Parts: sequence; C-alpha cells; structure tokens
Amino acid sequence: MSAEHFWKDKRVLVTGGAGFIGAEIVRQLSRLGADQIIVLDKLTYAADLRRLDGFQEYFSVNKTALEDNEAVRNTFKDAQPDIVIHAAAESHVDRSIDGPGEFVNSNIVGTFNLLQNSLSFWREKGAPSQFRFLHISTDEVYGSLGASGFFNEESSYDPRSPYSASKAASDHLVKAWWHTYGLPAMITNCGNNYGPWQFPEKLIPLMIANAIDGKALPLYGDGSQVREWIHVSDHVQALLLTLEKGDVGETYLIGSGEERTNCSVVEGVCDHMNQCYPARENFSDLIVNVQDRPGHDKRYALDVSKFKSKTDWSPKVSFEQGLVDTVDWYLENQSWWREIQTEKYNQERLGVL
Repeated sequence: MSAEHFWKDKRVLVTGGAGFIGAEIVRQLSRLGADQIIVLDKLTYAADLRRLDGFQEYFSVNKTALEDNEAVRNTFKDAQPDIVIHAAAESHVDRSIDGPGEFVNSNIVGTFNLLQNSLSFWREKGAPSQFRFLHISTDEVYGSLGASGFFNEESSYDPRSPYSASKAASDHLVKAWWHTYGLPAMITNCGNNYGPWQFPEKLIPLMIANAIDGKALPLYGDGSQVREWIHVSDHVQALLLTLEKGDVGETYLIGSGEERTNCSVVEGVCDHMNQCYPARENFSDLIVNVQDRPGHDKRYALDVSKFKSKTDWSPKVSFEQGLVDTVDWYLENQSWWREIQTEKYNQERLGVL
C-alpha cells in the first residue's frame, strides 16, 4: 500500500502540532493527503503557527492543554480521530532543571489524560482495528553510554534529568495502556533533531543566532558530549512509516548514525558562517567553555536495526548538508527568531543550579 493510499481517508489528531517536530508532521501529512488533521496544542512559548504557513487549508487548531482533561475529552468528540500522534512535550533539559513541575504536569499528567481519552474513544467506537496511538519519545530515557555501544529497544531505562525522567514515565504509561487495556499504541525513541523552525534555545539555532550577533558561543563543559543528530524531515518520515508498517505494542528506535560531539557541531556552524561572512573574524574564536549542565549525559547512540528491518527506512539528509542548509535558513529568516529574542527568549543561560 502506498503512503498516499494509507493516509488519504485518515483523520489524524496531532498533539503539539505547532511545535518544531509537530509542525513537520502536519506538513508531511498534508502532502500525503490525510483526510483531516486536527492540531491540539496549548500554544506556549515554543509553539508557533507560522511553522504551518501555506498549509492552513489542511488542518484545524484546538488550543488545549493536555493537563485539562475535560478539554481533551471534548477534542476527541470533535476530532473523531483514526490516529493519534503524540508529539506534545516540554522538551528542553535546561528548563526542566529550572522548573521540573511543568514537565511532570505536561509530559506525565498530560500523557495520562491523552491515553485515558484515547482508550475511552476507542472503546466507544467498538475498538476499531485501524486505530493507532503513536507516542514520540527520546533516547535520553536510557541514560548515558560510554565511548562504545548502542541503546536498543531492550535497554534499561536510566533517565538523568527531570526532562528525561518525565519522558520515561510517559513511555511506561503508554506501555501499560497497551498491556493492560489493549490500546493499540506504539512508541518511538529518537535522537537530537535539528532543522528549520527550531526554537532558538536549542544548541544549533542558539549558536547560529549568537554567531550572527558576535556573541559568545557557550559550550557546556569541554564539549565532548556525543549526540546522534537527525534532520527533522527524516525523523518525521520515519514516524509516519511507523504508523504505516509498524506493529502495535512495539517500540522502535529511530536514528541516523550521525554521531557528533557538541564541540564538532558548533565548529561546523562556525565553519559555514566563516564562508558566509569571510570579512569577519573567525567565528570559532567566539566559542567559550562554560560550566557544564548538571547531570549532563556523556553519549547517546541508537541501534536502529529493528526499525530498518521493519520499514526499510534510511535517512536522506546527511548531517553535513543538513547543517549547512539549517544555518542558511536561520540566516535568511532572521525576522522570525529576532522576534522571539524580543518577546520570548533572549538567549539567556538556563538550567544552572
């Protein structure tokens, strides 16, 4: 079955659909011809409907917090979804250090409410076999790796930050609703996403914005922490393939194999900035090592053989090309993130105990 045929008659509820990953989900679903896309988003600081400019005819928006159980219940009554894609989450580790309560409420209580309402709706409809609940999670739930080895679907959970702990808890809830109640749920765990439209508190857009303005490029500790980077478009393609080809009750790890130290990522940003602004001093001179993040995990890496075997998926965007394209996008769209600087986030350091 082609992807277009799979999606053409589906009503899809996307939580966090105005966020960085959620908006890419909506854009790709729109291109695939989903019958109806309903965005459930509480439209907090990191959400932005401008990410969906040009796609307004394909989706509707319900401004709802997942913590509001009655509002979530009403959303299900209106949306009548065939598929729920749960992308909503508080996701910035530094913010979770400063304010863990918000992460507990959004990521744990919110997921519980979504599961309960999905289960009630599914039962009321006679438990249709085509219904799916896809929960999008992170590699951070597994803790920290040494210099070698990979996480796989059987790895033990070992979260180290309030953010990863809240995501680990939500993963366990989803698994329990599958095993206990039979809700046809699936989980994916992925590495660091990057690309256009990412909120500028994250590493790559923060470094680009600071470099443009000649500000210091703060690198936590010695910058040797290793992350696996995946372009958001590749990640979302994999998420939709999970729904098209994956099995209910299963967990799939999604990764690119593109491991990089934080230092090398920032150096990559600087290298391309040097090409764009040859008359300015070397941007690498702006890099400064600052106090490390508390509980900073050393390395993440994913064994994606299970997912590739099931779907025959592989990423299309190399990190080198994706990083260049991302830097170019932020250079060409400065009005978007400068408005954020003025109104929401002025590149201040977060997560310092």
